[in-house]
Amino acid sequence: MGDFIKNKARPEIFTLKPYVAGKPIEEVKRELGLNDIIKLASNENPLGSSPKAIEAVENNVRNMHLYPDSNCFYLKERLASFNDMDAAGILVGNGSDELLKLLAETFLNRGDQIVYAQPSFSEYGFVARIMGAECIEVSLSNFTHDLEAILNSINDKTKMVIICNPNNPTGTIVSASEIESFMSKVPDDVLVVFDEAYCEYVEREDFISGLKYVQAGRNVVVLRTFSKIYGLAALRVGYGITTPAIAQAVEKVTEPFNVNMLAQVAALAALDDTEHVQKSREVNSLGKKYLYSEFDKLGLYYVPTDANFIFVDVAKNCQEVFKALLQMGIIIRTGDIFGYPNFIRVTVGTAAENERFIQGLTQVLAL
Repeated sequence: MGDFIKNKARPEIFTLKPYVAGKPIEEVKRELGLNDIIKLASNENPLGSSPKAIEAVENNVRNMHLYPDSNCFYLKERLASFNDMDAAGILVGNGSDELLKLLAETFLNRGDQIVYAQPSFSEYGFVARIMGAECIEVSLSNFTHDLEAILNSINDKTKMVIICNPNNPTGTIVSASEIESFMSKVPDDVLVVFDEAYCEYVEREDFISGLKYVQAGRNVVVLRTFSKIYGLAALRVGYGITTPAIAQAVEKVTEPFNVNMLAQVAALAALDDTEHVQKSREVNSLGKKYLYSEFDKLGLYYVPTDANFIFVDVAKNCQEVFKALLQMGIIIRTGDIFGYPNFIRVTVGTAAENERFIQGLTQVLAL
């Protein structure tokens, strides 16, 4: 069997590194026998799902024997209205992860190049390598996308550029003026993907969405998700906004029924739950200020964030900190997977969760 796989499997699969997910609460319960656990590792909404989305799921749960709408018609129409865009340019996927993979399958061939920042979301490299594309990783500058360096990396082989804005894991954004300058210089035959999974949390006034360039007819895709501020991570539903021509091409490689019925009705309801979104923003904003203050007291360097997580230098091996906090029932994300062995990434939680995290971190750092 080993020789068969080695000789017959696509060679690209041997270049792939599996995605490292945040440690699940259930796994910690099994391994450590703990019951009181908080998870601040996967940037989930600490307030939970939109109440309107929960109600919509409850009202539709008896229809699980029926196939979902393969075209996501009503969700696409609502997303188009919500974003003031053409419904023909809306893509809906099983999380924005699937949309990244579909974009790679649609546009990338062996030998093509894709450019993105490092560190950033690891799925960019994963989906590109599956297709045999070459990944050009451009180091961040001051924990932020270096758009000038990304421009300088573009050549005749470049097919796609991805800008994660705000960036994961650092939480930084590139400003409107920087984006404007960048987009004025990007060749028209390069597809620019703006991954805006955390855009609803941005508080800075100099943020600009890539939607502006879709409206202008540029070869641009803007990715959004219902997993973060809307609290629907378990249902796996994300969406893309692009030109009708690009959307039509991507739909050719999209599996039928890729977004389940409960995800569709939950997403529809969540879009109307402005109260939940606003409360989530307020909790995140207050939580950031509290954590900044506590990190300052501890003398720790952190990257100011426009997302719902903070990248912080704990001046100690992150795996040691992770394991010690885990024993206290606190799950965070280690920075070594992003190339920063003394950093951790912590999701902004509720006030009680943030306080518990700071108490635990203070104890760990004192050891």
